Amino acid sequence: MPYAHLTAMTDAGSEADLAKELDELRARQEAVANVLVAMTRGRLRLQPILDEIVANASRLCRAEQSFIWLSDGDVFRARASFGAPPEVVQFEEAHPEWARMESMVGRVALTRRPVHIADRESDPDYAYPLAGSGRLRSLLGLPIVVGDELVGIIGLARRTVHPFDQGEIDLTATFAAQSALAIANAKLFETVERQRTELARFLSPDVAALVSSEEGKRLLAGHRAYISVVYFDLRGFTAFAETAETEELIEVIGDYHALAGELVHETGGTLEHFAGDGLMVFFNDPTPLADHELQAARLAMSMHEKFTALAARWQKRGYDLALGAGIAVGHATMGRIGFEGRYDYGALGPVTSLAARLSDEAAGGQTLLSQRAHAALEELVEANLIGDLQIKGFTRPIKVYELLRLR
Repeated sequence: MPYAHLTAMTDAGSEADLAKELDELRARQEAVANVLVAMTRGRLRLQPILDEIVANASRLCRAEQSFIWLSDGDVFRARASFGAPPEVVQFEEAHPEWARMESMVGRVALTRRPVHIADRESDPDYAYPLAGSGRLRSLLGLPIVVGDELVGIIGLARRTVHPFDQGEIDLTATFAAQSALAIANAKLFETVERQRTELARFLSPDVAALVSSEEGKRLLAGHRAYISVVYFDLRGFTAFAETAETEELIEVIGDYHALAGELVHETGGTLEHFAGDGLMVFFNDPTPLADHELQAARLAMSMHEKFTALAARWQKRGYDLALGAGIAVGHATMGRIGFEGRYDYGALGPVTSLAARLSDEAAGGQTLLSQRAHAALEELVEANLIGDLQIKGFTRPIKVYELLRLR
């Protein structure tokens, strides 16, 4: 054969190999890009990312069926699939895998390395009773490792005897390694979201969001803010608590707190604490509110309105309870208060004490305003001057107004 012809054939072969390598590289980049798109569209939700990974892994090496199993303690549970019949998906979801030689997933779990089974029926150790497994012959399992932890396994299958070549194994192993980061980030995101949801059960939504935000560290450390404070407590509660059964006491407090929680959320307030019948809410921190004084007044009026029906129901059972409220406006130091293991986000300053003392002075069904609160609300509400009251904890008499209604 002429030398020139041999050279041409060699060059053609080199070009074909190069073209194949470029196609594989392009496919890998596209597969990774699709996973990244899934991370963006799914806002780092785990399930959309798993769905993208199995679909792209199948396309990457021309597999007809694929699964992802994620670690759950000592077992691996099927979490996503591509190309598998419904009965196979149902079977896999109902039968978690563990480290053993009888299955492809089990072998990956044992070795933490890619496992290639050229022909399932010719493998003497393979004994996994997969539904519809007679249609699967060539199998490839790939570990998904984050740090030193095996977090999952990708399984690929072909229905005919068509072994995966080394290039496909290397390519999909690289893809599995790259997918590990997407899975780890998604699981971390979902953990943070779950913790935020749990926090919201115990903290106000704004404070729960603050704890897990970038600016939270600075704000929690302490800062000054101009706030409106509303303080509520129940008239007649001490006498009631002395004679009521524990179950009655818990039921009454539960109804009272549930009513307050709903209205605090509606008006944009931050609940600092429940203390028996005492309840303190502040506005304009951590979320700024342009009309925080008005929102405080709205909360107080709404509480009185809704409390009327609650008190009537209690009175039928012999519980004589009424609601008093106080509103004060001023500067306070805001931030984390408490001790290691038990912190609250709270406000410290005379404005909080004044609101509490005004609440103590208020009769049932009454809301008392400090002079500064009245000045801020004068054009927006109707209020009567009560007079100068000597409030416990304050050296000078305080000019106090009674809030009657919103204009």
